[in-house]
Amino acid sequence: MAITEMILWWYSSGWKVFVGKLKTGLESITDFFSMGSLIRTLFKPYRQISAEVAGDGASLDLKFQMFLDRLISRIVGFFSRLILLLTGIMMIIVGGIISLILIILWPFIPLLPIAGIILTTMGVVL
Repeated sequence: MAITEMILWWYSSGWKVFVGKLKTGLESITDFFSMGSLIRTLFKPYRQISAEVAGDGASLDLKFQMFLDRLISRIVGFFSRLILLLTGIMMIIVGGIISLILIILWPFIPLLPIAGIILTTMGVVL
């Protein structure tokens, strides 16, 4: 009776629970890399370094220097966020592939002890 219940759980609600946990894992990768925030702030200055604006009474030289500071800060911010964004996308792709493989293998896991017994009686050694 217990084996029957285990098999019924494994191929019905157990599979749903497993897929739900894999989905939660992929969502946690997205949350870890803050993908939405990275996309929203892609062109913002890096850590707001030198993001000040020169006042009306500032010299042309100072205005140009502050403009270059903001430009460089935005370029650094863009590339650092882009690298994080691409790394996050790669991690999501790898996690998705691994999740898909695990979902495909899920129905065969209960058969592994039987396959192990058969292979052992046949004399297969790893």
